[in-house]
Amino acid sequence: MAAPARRSSVRTTPPPRLEAPVIAVVPGLLLGLSLIVAIGAQNLFVLRQGLRREHVGAVVVLCSVSDLALISAGVVGSGTVIAGAPWLVTVLRVGGACFLFGCAVLALRRVARPVPVASVAAGGGASRWSVLGTGLAVTWLNPHAYLDTVLVLGGVAVAHGEQRWPFAAGAVLASVVWFTALGFGARVLLPLFSRPAAWRVLDLVTAVLLTGIAASLLVG
Repeated sequence: MAAPARRSSVRTTPPPRLEAPVIAVVPGLLLGLSLIVAIGAQNLFVLRQGLRREHVGAVVVLCSVSDLALISAGVVGSGTVIAGAPWLVTVLRVGGACFLFGCAVLALRRVARPVPVASVAAGGGASRWSVLGTGLAVTWLNPHAYLDTVLVLGGVAVAHGEQRWPFAAGAVLASVVWFTALGFGARVLLPLFSRPAAWRVLDLVTAVLLTGIAASLLVG
């Protein structure tokens, strides 16, 4: 008669499980990247400053902190206020469209009368406060920023209940990662933008995109 099989004395330990807050960060990060990684006024501004190597660190911090403020506002309920005030949305749309049209006109002027490549690529032509003022306008006068951060990210974060702040942290992390990569990674393109034609093409594309975004705001 065969002897009964002996049970192994080795205990298997279950694999460690991620804590719920850590898990909530991941969808926030992914959704944040899906919304922010798109051609828009803010990204074009960061890209241009990166190419000019002009106050890049300050621009990255400004855009990241702005997204932090907007996403936090959405989590605490400002999204509900904006959604319930159609007139406020209209003001944001018209004001943002006018600002973007103005930026498009300036870009077209640079196409017609380009600045010498040496001064454009080296930067130094604008003060820190002037650049930051433009960054604030591009961010806070852009209705798309409110829709993406306050309404979408803020609303989805609230839907996560107790994990809404870890989700929001993931979305903010997406902004920090993207703006840092875009601003400081733009220097990889500097050899291409050593030619005047490249800057004129960039300004022309910028003007067309900003005009399209502004028109969509007025139509929508």
